[in-house]
Parts: sequence; structure tokens; C-alpha cells
Amino acid sequence: MRTLLLLFLAVTGAVLAGAAPVSAHAALTGSNPQQGAVVTQAPDQVALTFSEKVAMSDGAVRVLDPKGKRVDTGKPFETGGTTYGVKLHAGLPDGTFTVTYQVVSADSHPVSGAFTFSIGAPSQTSVALSDTAVGGGVVGTLYGIGRYVSYAGFILLVGGAAFVLLCWQRGAGVRAVQRLVVSGWLALTGATLALLLLRGSYVGSGRIGDIFDLSLLAEVLQTKSGAALVSRLLLLAAAALFIAVLFGAYARPDHAEATTEDAVGATADGAGASDDSTMADGTSTATSTSTSTSTSTSDTDTDTDTDTDTDDRADGAGRSRGTGRSVRAGRTQGAEGVAGAEAVADSDRKDLTFGLAIGGAVVAAGLAASWAMAEHASTGIQADLAMPVDVLHLLAVAVWLGGLSTLLVVLFRAPAGEQIEAAAVRRFSRVAFGGVTVLAATGLYQAWRQVGSWSALTGTSYGRLLLVKVALVAVLVGIGWISRRWTAQLSEAPAVAPRLVEQRAAEKEPATVAAGSGDARRAAQLARQRTAVATTRQKRVRDADPVRTGLRRSVLAEAGVAIVLLAVTTVLTSTEPGRTEEEAKGATAAASQRSGPLSLKIPFDTGGEDGKGTVEVTLDPARVGANEMHVFVVRPNGKAFDVPEVKVAFTLEAKKIGPLPVTPDRIATGHWSAIGVQIPMAGDWKIAVTVRTSDIDQATVNKNAKIG
Repeated sequence: MRTLLLLFLAVTGAVLAGAAPVSAHAALTGSNPQQGAVVTQAPDQVALTFSEKVAMSDGAVRVLDPKGKRVDTGKPFETGGTTYGVKLHAGLPDGTFTVTYQVVSADSHPVSGAFTFSIGAPSQTSVALSDTAVGGGVVGTLYGIGRYVSYAGFILLVGGAAFVLLCWQRGAGVRAVQRLVVSGWLALTGATLALLLLRGSYVGSGRIGDIFDLSLLAEVLQTKSGAALVSRLLLLAAAALFIAVLFGAYARPDHAEATTEDAVGATADGAGASDDSTMADGTSTATSTSTSTSTSTSDTDTDTDTDTDTDDRADGAGRSRGTGRSVRAGRTQGAEGVAGAEAVADSDRKDLTFGLAIGGAVVAAGLAASWAMAEHASTGIQADLAMPVDVLHLLAVAVWLGGLSTLLVVLFRAPAGEQIEAAAVRRFSRVAFGGVTVLAATGLYQAWRQVGSWSALTGTSYGRLLLVKVALVAVLVGIGWISRRWTAQLSEAPAVAPRLVEQRAAEKEPATVAAGSGDARRAAQLARQRTAVATTRQKRVRDADPVRTGLRRSVLAEAGVAIVLLAVTTVLTSTEPGRTEEEAKGATAAASQRSGPLSLKIPFDTGGEDGKGTVEVTLDPARVGANEMHVFVVRPNGKAFDVPEVKVAFTLEAKKIGPLPVTPDRIATGHWSAIGVQIPMAGDWKIAVTVRTSDIDQATVNKNAKIG
């Protein structure tokens, strides 16, 4: 057990203390103005587009001029979809401006970043950005540790209680099991309170001094994450009542035993009363006979004495037969009372077990939902299905790993007289198999939902961590198969060796100090020796069974792998899903591809005489916002084509935007131009060009192109 504790601390320190800040689960996919863009006129607002919806507070988006002075109004707003904007003050000077943002994604993780754009021309800027990412630093580390401890507490609480109710009901009275489940409740409650206090600083400034800021706590309580943590605390209050009943009334000796003892006592009292009556009758008869005989000897003859003795014996025999029938009837009624009491107590026990199972399942599902409603499952595709699946996933993990931890504690810490039965271990083996089956099914769905493609499985941090988790689960299942083999042999193991060890240890037990010796120091020393001997005896009794020793070692190995698995899972829940990461990379790549002018060449034919040619449309910089457009019309021989009219229209069919008409001005023969062409959103735009070559001849041609 010491090795397991050291492993727990080592894994916690390595994975959490040295971990990087939490990865963003919502990525910035676009902005207007774009990063690094140079605009000729000062915009009236800055717009940011994310891969999913985010939560913004006042000051979440800040725009700083070259001197570091804020030039935004401080009130961000939603413009539509996943795009958010903030208004800018009028009369902005030329130079480089810095945009910083700090928001919370829909799955409760903080997201931050910054970019620059310039008005007129780039310039020097005095803005210095912090090197510490949001969600990092000491507060980020503490928050990560709190998440890990909360998961561990949930597993011990739910898994330990399920182990008692489903596999080993007698374990409710075992002190080691009680300590484990209560420790899980304390860990989950303490971690939840810590997360609630850390939350405001974690998604905000990251300063330790802000942990106890009540104004930040009030803001946290109004968020989805705050509501989930408060709900968890309320459910933990109900869980405390559940634990009190489970280890209180449920753990006491069966009502059947108590009732049986009462019934047996009543039967014994009845039998004793009958015997006493018999003895009293016999004594009375003898006394009467003696008196009668003495009297008759002096006053009557021998015949009279003989008759009197005969009558007295007949009366005594009659009374004895009556007393025997009364005793047998009393015993029969006592046995019937015992059987009835046992039936009533057994029925009460079943009702209590059923009630605890239903109540515990409701509380456990509610606790699992407090994670599902605020993290990965609550956002993205199929969220309505993903949340109940996530609840099942968490419950399966708790029943499997929590039950495994309980079995480990019982095998190592339970007294020799309270060792778990082979039938209970076999029941847990079946329950664990069911848990692994549910875990595999729900995990497969979650993997598809969060990863989405084979490339994301190997090309993203989330995908690689998922592969590590799958490998650890496979190792855990393999060790579990070994434990299952030990379990199959458990019932066949001889029980002679433990008894021999206990007898030999009893022979070596130190002698007690005689009463009244007055040697208090010697008595205390002997008491310590007896305690040490008793502990050694318990250990020898446990280790004397080779099958249980093998099972104990395999379960210990399972628990060690489970600790590492839990750490990887905690990091996985703090990592940007592979699907989101790939979508963000695709959006960034598409934006970078549009860093230069867009040029399209489209042939046309108006159908009239001299009606053929080619129109070339260029758009610079081909980004969301203002663009400069040029249209060149040439003949088939490549010379400029002097046409009377050219019109252009932009349509984004996916978002039902447009057509947005643009009428360019004629610059020269075959050259038309328009400045300030607004593209409101990135996407695959259809560009339609209408060319008129005469009063009656015209044609409209179109071509699609990615803009923004």
C-alpha cells in the first residue's frame, strides 16, 4: 500500500505540476481586421470568430493603440453565430494596434490570445503581452490538482458504495471499507470547494490573491461551471445522508438475528417455567405423600396406606404428562416465532438494500452529470446524446476502478476474521466485466465525437493522449484477466494454513503481567508487544493463503495502472479535442492562403458579334472586411476589350448571404475597379460577373472562390 501511495503522489506531481497550461477548447478562426492586416481607414469595430460559442465578460476583448492606451468601449457583443465584436472609439491614429482577448469556451476552459493590425502603415508599439497563458501558473496547477482529486474522490465514493451493495453487503460493517468510502466523499467535497474558489482566478487574472475575491466568486456562481460545482455540493450533502444510512442502520447486525435471539430467549423462559412448575408439583406430591403416610400410620391400618400411595402416584403421573405437553407446545410456538421473525427481518433488509441502491444510483448519476453538463460533452456535435453517454462512461469507470480499490483495501487491510468471501469476489468480477463493456462502448463513441478522423488520432495532442489511455486500459484488462484466474481458484484454496499460523502465533503471545504487580511500565510494554503480535498474526494469516496472496498482488498491479490511467484521463479532459484542433488549423490555413490577392479568370460569350472574351477579377487582400477589386476584360487575342458595362455580385450560399452587388468604375479601356468591397464573412463565395458587349448582348458567368 505504501508503494501505491508513492506511485499516486509521483504520478500526480509529474502529470499535473509539470503540465502545460490548459489547451484552448475554442480556437480563434478569424477576425476583422485580420491578423497583420494593414487597412487604409480606421474600422469602427473589431470582430472575432471562434470555432464554438464562448462566454465573454466586460473587458474580455481589448484593443490597444501604439502607446498601450485602450481604444475600445469595453462592451463586447455577439454579432451572430460564433462571431463577437467590440466597438472602437472614433478618430484613431495611424499605427499598429494590439487586440487581446480572454474568454471561456463552452466546455468551461479559458481561452486567450492576441494579434495586431495596422491603420495606414505599421509602426512601433509599446504594448507588452504577458508570457503566462491563461489557465497556467500556480493557480492553474492547483486547479489541475483539484480536478484530479475530485475524479479520484468520485471513483472511491461511488465505486466503494456500489461494491458493498452489489457484491459484499457484509462489507458495510468493515472499518477499512468505511474509511475508504468516507475518504472519497471528503476528497470530492474538499476538491469541489477548492475548484469553486479557484475558478474566478483560473479563468481571469491567475493571481493567487484573487482566489478569495468574493466578487469573482459571485461571477463564477452565475456561469455554467459555477452552477455545476454548486449542484455537485448539494448532491454531496445527499451522499452524506446515504453514507450515514449505509454504514449506520445497514451495517448493524441483521434484524433477523436480534429478533431470533429474542424469540429463543422467550422459548427458553417458557421451558424454564414449565420445568420449575414440574419440580414444584413433584415436591408438593412428595410432601403430601409423606404427611399422609405418617398420619395414616398412626390412625389407620396398612390397607389404607396402600390405597393412599396408589392414588398419589396416579395424580403425579397425570400432572407430569400435562407438563410435558405444555413444554413441547411452547417450544413449537417459539420455533414458529423465530422463523417468522427471520422472514420479517429478511424482508426489511431487502427493502433497505433496494432503497439504498435506487437512492445511491440517483445521487451517483447526478454527480456524474455535474461533469457532463459543463465539459466536453456539453458542446460540439450531438451534445444531447453525448451528455448521457458521458454520465454512463463516468459511472462505469467508478464502478470498475472504485470497486477495484475497495477490493484492494479489503485484501490488505481487513482483519483476518473479516476477509472477503470467494463468492463476493466472483460477483465483483462479473460487475467489473459489465463496467468494462459499458466503458468500451461509451469510450468508442466519445473518441469518434472528439477526434473525428484518423489524422487527428495521430496528429493532435488529444489523439495521442487517447491512444495512451487505450493502451493503459488494455494493460488493465490484461491484469484483470490474471486476477480473474486467481478468483476462479479462490474457492478451492485450503483453509488449514491460516489456522495453523494463527495457532502458532497464539503460542508465542507474550504473557500478561499479574494483577496488582504495580509494574505499570512493564504492563505498557507488554501491551505494545501484544498489539505488534496481533498485527503480525493478522498479516501472517492473510499471507498464508497462496491464492489470496496471488489475487492481492494482481489487484495491487491493477490499482497502480489505474492511478496512471486516471492521471492521463484528467489531462485528456483539459486538452483541446482533436476535431476542434483540426478545424482551427484548417481555418488558419485557409486564411493564410488568402494572404495575397485573389485572381480569377472566367471566359464569357454574349452570343452576339464580337461577343467572346475573358474577364479577370482580382480581389486584394481577399479577406473579411474591406477589399480592393479590379476587373480586366480582354479579347480572345489578349487585347483590352472596351465593353460598355461590367457588374459583379458576391453570394455565400452556405449562410444565405447575398447576392451583394458591386458596380465598379471604369478606369481605362477594359479596366474596371471598386474600392472598399466588403466581405462580411469567410467562406466559399460565388463571384458572378455580368459583361455587356452591346445594347442587347450580355452574359453572366460565375466561379467559386474561398475568401477570408
